[in-house]
Amino acid sequence: MSRFPSAAVVVPLAVLLVVPLAASACGSPPDVAAPAGDTRYTATGTVLQNKDHGPQLCASVAESYPPQCGGADIVGWDWTAVGAESSGGVTWGEYRVVGTWDGSRLTLTEPPREARPPGGDRAPGGDGGPGADMASPCPEPAGGWRPVDRAKATEEAMRAAMDRAASADEFAGGWLDQHYMDGIDSHDVRTIEKMGNDPGRYVLNLRFTGDLSGRERWIREVWGGALCVSGAERTESELRRIQRELEGEMRSRRFLNLAVDTVGNRVGAGVYVATPELRRELDDRYGKGAVALEGFLKPVGS
Repeated sequence: MSRFPSAAVVVPLAVLLVVPLAASACGSPPDVAAPAGDTRYTATGTVLQNKDHGPQLCASVAESYPPQCGGADIVGWDWTAVGAESSGGVTWGEYRVVGTWDGSRLTLTEPPREARPPGGDRAPGGDGGPGADMASPCPEPAGGWRPVDRAKATEEAMRAAMDRAASADEFAGGWLDQHYMDGIDSHDVRTIEKMGNDPGRYVLNLRFTGDLSGRERWIREVWGGALCVSGAERTESELRRIQRELEGEMRSRRFLNLAVDTVGNRVGAGVYVATPELRRELDDRYGKGAVALEGFLKPVGS
C-alpha cells in the first residue's frame, strides 16, 4: 500500500496515511494478566459460535457468509435469550455485552442486548490509529491554505515531494489534510470523486525529527501546493521497527491489531483490556507514548 493515495483513489474527507494493519486477531484472546478486582467491562460486537468453539466475542470478523471469527470465550451465554442468525453450523449476532474479565474470558454479569443497527465498539487499531486528528498542525497562512506555485501543485509534484521527504533519515511520515471536504455528504460519490484528490486544495503534511530549518525550502523545490512541515519525536522507521517487534508478540495472542499512527507519531495497539500494567511496560520499553493502547472492552461508566 502506498503511503499516499494515487489519483485513482477516492479519498473521502481527510485521509490519514498510515501503515496498514499488521494483523488482526481471529482466534484466542491474548494471554495477559487478569485485571485486578471485579471491574465490569462492556463492548458491542459480534458474538459467534461454530463447530470449533462455543460463544465468543469477536474483535474482528472475516467477510464471508456465514461469517468467521474467533475471540474471547463468553461465560453464561444463552442463545435462546437473544435473536440470532444461523447458517452452515454457525450462529451469530451483534450484541452489547457486559461482564467481568479474567484475562481470557468474559463472564456475563447482565443479559446481553441486541445491537440494531450493527455497530458500536469495534476492534481497536486500524487505519489512522487511535483518535488521530487529521488537521495540519501548522498555523493556517494568511488568506488560507492555497498553492504558492500552481504549476507545481500536481499529483506528480506531490509524489516527488513525498519521495524526497522519505529519502531523509529523519522522515517521520506524512498525510494529506483534506478538511476542505468537511460537510460534504459521504454518499455524494460524484462530488467526492471530483474533489477528493485535488492537489490544488489539499495540504501536504510532512514530518521530520530533529532540526527543521531548511526542510520547507527543500520540499518547495519540487512541490508548489499547500504545505505543512512539522516536527516529530520518532521517525517513521523507528515506528515501523516498534510495530515489527510487537507483531512477534501477536503470535502469542497478546495484541489484537497494530498500526502506525502517522499523525499521532506512535504505534496504535489494540488489546482486549488496556491495563495500566501493560501501558507502563510499553512506556518503559519504547518511551512514554510511543505505543498507544486501545481496549476493545471498556470499563462500564468510562
